[in-house]
Amino acid sequence: MLTSRQERILCKVVDDYLRTAQPVASRSIAADPELDCGPSTVRNELALLEEQGLLAHPHVSAGRVPTDAGQRYVVDRMLSSRHLLPAPPQPLELSLIRRELDEAMRATSETLSQMTNLLAVVSAPSINTATVRHIEVLALQPQLVLVVIITSTGSVSKMLATFERAVDPGLVSWAGEYLNERLVGLGLGARMLQQRLVDPSLSAPELEFLARFAPAFGDLASEGEDALYVEGAARLFEAGRFAETTDVNELIDLLERRVALLRVLRAALGEPGIYVRIGRENELPAMHSLALVATGYGMARRKLGTVSLIGPVRMDYAGAIATVREAAHQLSRFVEDTYAEN
Repeated sequence: MLTSRQERILCKVVDDYLRTAQPVASRSIAADPELDCGPSTVRNELALLEEQGLLAHPHVSAGRVPTDAGQRYVVDRMLSSRHLLPAPPQPLELSLIRRELDEAMRATSETLSQMTNLLAVVSAPSINTATVRHIEVLALQPQLVLVVIITSTGSVSKMLATFERAVDPGLVSWAGEYLNERLVGLGLGARMLQQRLVDPSLSAPELEFLARFAPAFGDLASEGEDALYVEGAARLFEAGRFAETTDVNELIDLLERRVALLRVLRAALGEPGIYVRIGRENELPAMHSLALVATGYGMARRKLGTVSLIGPVRMDYAGAIATVREAAHQLSRFVEDTYAEN
């Protein structure tokens, strides 16, 4: 446990280091009018913070820099005291993106990156968690039938089938009613869904007709990993936010390994609030020089995806946390309003 003075000094070091990227000298801390102590007391407090692993001393004559543990202490303090977090620098105008889900994801990642100059990553809802919401069966021409499947997370799949002879309109109408009555609410990978497509109580023409469209459901269920929307890599590199070339290489490696990045982001779904990992707190070696701020979004009882910011350890955590939280709130409203299950 730190005293209020030690907390103030630690926060001062973190803020100054974030702003300048240089070790913070004791004299600049002692000049803080909110500290009621002299330079010798400040030096003693800095030494105690260093002993606790919260600060580091790059060189004998240099000032102090925060360690990952020091950054973590300040971030935890922010998360436990919401009044310490600023409002996002500008409102997130996502309400205008009331169209397809992928456009909302793309708009969110682009807006986050522009606002923070960090790498913004948004994961779309996993198709493996989706259920069937609605099915349309349409006769486009006498021998051409279209099936459209809409899922609970907003994904849309369609399949077009051409038949050798004209399809009975009554069969098309029956198929639409049957599929909606029997399949809506079932998971895309559920065994029961496949069983209802081959229900032995159906007639041969009905079974044959449904069999033509069974692959559409299988394709949806086997699409695999969640989609990722990534923005800001070039902006992050151009801003010169990385001190070492190896840090840049690690970020590039991370972006190339999307499956590994998805696993990292899924960990945020299990957190009730903001998920923050600093430096070596990240399990993935490629992220040991990076920091991650993420949170989940979705419907009231189920998180569907994550909103995250990735950047150097020397990050504006207060701004990143506030921005990610607001983006997740907006996306959750979008999902609930547009794609919530009936």
